[in-house]
Parts: sequence; structure tokens; C-alpha cells
Amino acid sequence: MTTPSMTMIYVDSPEKSAEFYRQLLGTEPVEQSPTFALFIFNNGFKLGMWSKHTVEPVPAVTGGGTEICFMCEQPQQVDALYQQWRDKGLTIVQSPVELDFGYTFVAADPDGHRLRVYKLNDE
Repeated sequence: MTTPSMTMIYVDSPEKSAEFYRQLLGTEPVEQSPTFALFIFNNGFKLGMWSKHTVEPVPAVTGGGTEICFMCEQPQQVDALYQQWRDKGLTIVQSPVELDFGYTFVAADPDGHRLRVYKLNDE
């Protein structure tokens, strides 16, 4: 079976994006150059940032077409991240709200990539 191993986002400046995510997530990239940056997290998730000016083939869409999702165990964690991210000046696309799947909010990074924080409903 083939298993996905990384999410790649296309960004204007991998160096600026790496700094944004370093500050947001409190971890350092494992690789960084003018055209690419890579974070690898404790759970194995990999987040790559490739310059939209050098990626081949040229992407049809950049920013906002997907979401990077962050799962929380408690609704209070959703509210705490909302407050922290708002205080850091992130663009909030959707304030905390209860939807059919759970409690959530959405922010955006400088390139318009959506960052969804959520706590799934108990079933």
C-alpha cells in the first residue's frame, strides 16, 4: 500500500514562510533554502514549503485551496489557540463555531493557506 508522507504548500518565500511556521509552531525547519523549507513533526507529519516561483510543473492554484488541520482534544484548546493566533496577528477566516463535525476555527498563513483547528464531536 502506498502511504502519503508529506503535505507540500506553494509559497511566495519559503524563508518567510519557514519563519512564520517556526514562530507559530515553536519548532525549527529540518531543511531550508531560498526555494524550499521542510518541517518534520514528532508524529511523523512533514510540511514542505516550495517556492511557487520555482516549482515544476507550475501550479494552477496557490494558497487557500486546501487546509492544514490541527486536532485538539478539548474545546478549551481550540479557544486557547484561537486567542493565541489572533494575538499574533494571524488572519482569522472563521471565528470559533460549532459545525456538524465539531468545534472549529480557521486562520490563514501569509500565503492564504487555511489553518483549521478543531475538536471532533464525541460520538
